[in-house]
Amino acid sequence: MDTQFRSTFPNDFKSSLVVFLVALPLCLGIAVASGAPPMSGLLAGIVGGIVVGGFSKSSVAVSGPAAGLTVIVLDSITSLGSFPLFLGALVVAGILQFIFGVAKAGVLGYYFPNAVIKGMLTAIGLILILKQIPHALGYDKDFLGDFAFQQADQHNTFSEIYYAFIYFSPGAIPIVFLALGLILFFEKPSIKKHRILGVVPGALWAVLSSIGLNAFYKKYKPEWVLDNEHLVTIPSFSSWQELPTLLTFPKFDLIFESSFWVIAFTLALIGSIETLLSIEAGDKMDPYKRTTPASKELIAQGIGNTVSGIIGGLPITAVIVRTSANIESGARSKWSTIFHGFLLLALVLSIPGILNQIPLSGLAAVLLVVGFKLAKPSLFVKEFQKGWNQFLPFLFTITAILLTDLLLGIGIGLVVGLFFVIKTNFHRAIQVTERKGNYLVKLQKDVSFLNKAPLMKELSQIPDGSKVVLNASMARFIDHDIEEVLNDFIASTADKDITLLIEGYTQHQKEKK
Repeated sequence: MDTQFRSTFPNDFKSSLVVFLVALPLCLGIAVASGAPPMSGLLAGIVGGIVVGGFSKSSVAVSGPAAGLTVIVLDSITSLGSFPLFLGALVVAGILQFIFGVAKAGVLGYYFPNAVIKGMLTAIGLILILKQIPHALGYDKDFLGDFAFQQADQHNTFSEIYYAFIYFSPGAIPIVFLALGLILFFEKPSIKKHRILGVVPGALWAVLSSIGLNAFYKKYKPEWVLDNEHLVTIPSFSSWQELPTLLTFPKFDLIFESSFWVIAFTLALIGSIETLLSIEAGDKMDPYKRTTPASKELIAQGIGNTVSGIIGGLPITAVIVRTSANIESGARSKWSTIFHGFLLLALVLSIPGILNQIPLSGLAAVLLVVGFKLAKPSLFVKEFQKGWNQFLPFLFTITAILLTDLLLGIGIGLVVGLFFVIKTNFHRAIQVTERKGNYLVKLQKDVSFLNKAPLMKELSQIPDGSKVVLNASMARFIDHDIEEVLNDFIASTADKDITLLIEGYTQHQKEKK
């Protein structure tokens, strides 16, 4: 273990720095959007890194507060009446999630179609790009981690971009271009392998340059200075004695109310679904193709949510933006996730003044690069080459997520994906071929009542005097309605002078009896 830790440490620590820079504004933004104290987002990020990272069996997944749960959290706090009462429901949700894992419910994650998973990843990449354009231009009316189409500032994704080009901040534009240039420079393979230049990730240089350039503005071009809403805003305290005041503890006064349990179960269920989707997507992106035990991940998430609820944090799930940033930055083991949690804990408590000088436009550059890596044009070409049955669910998932939100969009993608699965199986279940008046009626896989109408149509078109082979040897299940159609056809062959050879169907009926 020590040897493995030493061998992966350089990669894992560099990755943790990038994940920390991505996680910091997202934790704060999601907390604000959820109607919770800003510190609750940071606490959730810390617990997601250290606690969930410690118990998780995933080598690449990063956990923290999820943008997909903001509406649920906001409505739940309002419904229960206070944030401490919501934390009580979160503690119970964590226990329920733990039970889901023990009951092996994680197996449900293996039933998400690949086209939907890839559509989700691509959609998140496009959302990151579209959502960061206003921040890159210094228009910071909406919080940095908002993934929903309809935004908290009453705009939508596209109208926000429109207003950003009108009300942009001039100082933000040089900052984002400098940051992007540095990231792309340090992404070069020759630079990443350099024994000196490759030590610090490009994302950190980008953020440091944005702080430095904004400091330059203060001295030489004050009208371009970015301050207030254009900067990261971390809660600060004057002494360590104030630290306990930043924590909020749960209340269980409503534990016997049905509304309390509805919220707890909703948090556990939706959080589990988002986690399963994220670890499935993360495993597909993992260059080492490692597989995360899904049910054990639910156990880790359950422990994390229980701890987060106890100390005043937001709900935690595995989150794909931080996971993808972790993978793309070269993480080799789960220590990267754990390190990022400790970085959040240490740096937020020790240097909040420096962190509060980071312009959001500098962080936008980091997220723009992450988004592009998730939504490369080549991904669309690859999915298109797989055929319409794969490409359309992929495309519908992307469109639905872009125009609604993450969870609803995934739900729509799953429905479309399921439709194409049924459609494909529907057409493949029955095969009728003809050659010189000889017909082969072949039943394949499972044949259900959905295939009744096309089967009746195909059989009715077989002319009198034909030779027919009815082969059911490949069918594992034949619905009763299909049996009636076949039995009626068999009974009519004598009247139609049809020569019939039956293969497998008689044996199937004997086994059924």
